[in-house]
Amino acid sequence: MELSKQQLHEWTNQLSEEFFHKKFTDEVYFNSRLRTTGGRYIPSKRVIELNPKYYKESAEDEFAGIIKHELCHYHLHIEGKGFSHRDREFKELLKQTGSPRYCKPLPSQDNPMKHHYICAKCGQEYHRKRRVNTTRYACGKCRGKLKKKEKTY
Repeated sequence: MELSKQQLHEWTNQLSEEFFHKKFTDEVYFNSRLRTTGGRYIPSKRVIELNPKYYKESAEDEFAGIIKHELCHYHLHIEGKGFSHRDREFKELLKQTGSPRYCKPLPSQDNPMKHHYICAKCGQEYHRKRRVNTTRYACGKCRGKLKKKEKTY
């Protein structure tokens, strides 16, 4: 189920009132260009951007944790306090509200090591993100020939 912009704003405001006892009056929306993060707060615009992949792939309470994390940045910034990850006030507010410090990796990006090779001579295994040209590269241990290993799991 896809959330509308209005529903996302209402959910964010509800979490803000429940955990921070303050209203969320600014803008929140999904940004599909975010790749490695669950969300971000832009202080100059006072905007929270959230990654829609995390909404689709993770549990509802985990996504609510991402919203709470960004709300920590938001409320501390408005109050003129330290809102960076390294600031003591930010870390304390995360603990008080039960917000996560970092979000978990996406389930779709769980196993980045797609390519598996084995040395024909000594049996050394190699796991790589990118393909390896087996005619050009050899085993680093014994200089044996590398062969592509099919996944057995």
